[in-house]
Amino acid sequence: MKVLKYILTGILFGVVMSKSEAISWYRIQEMFRFQSFHMYGIIGTAVILGALAVFLIKKLKLRDLQGKLITFQPKEKGITRYLMGGTIFGLGWALVGACPGPLFVNLGQGYWSILIVIAGGLLGTYFYGVVRNRLPH
Repeated sequence: MKVLKYILTGILFGVVMSKSEAISWYRIQEMFRFQSFHMYGIIGTAVILGALAVFLIKKLKLRDLQGKLITFQPKEKGITRYLMGGTIFGLGWALVGACPGPLFVNLGQGYWSILIVIAGGLLGTYFYGVVRNRLPH
């Protein structure tokens, strides 16, 4: 029964992603071609809500499910790692037409070819784990 809230949250996430057309390959291509504001509006809303949530977590000194105070660690200085990571992520997003969250929503909607992308993402994550210690961080 503990996992039920996570399953329901996942279903809600999938419905919202689907109804907002955030899983649409065409909407994502419009975004990368600067032809539509639709996806920028969705992403902007998520950024604002995320910033508001972090502000409230800090202000109200909220705790996690184990009762520990939620804290945020400062990020490392240096922009190169973020530019490189963002570029790789963005290229993958543009080529595939989806970021990681909507991959599973697409699978749930019956787009079986997305399994190739999910397998590629899992292999890429595994490969990163193998070479992580040899990469500059």
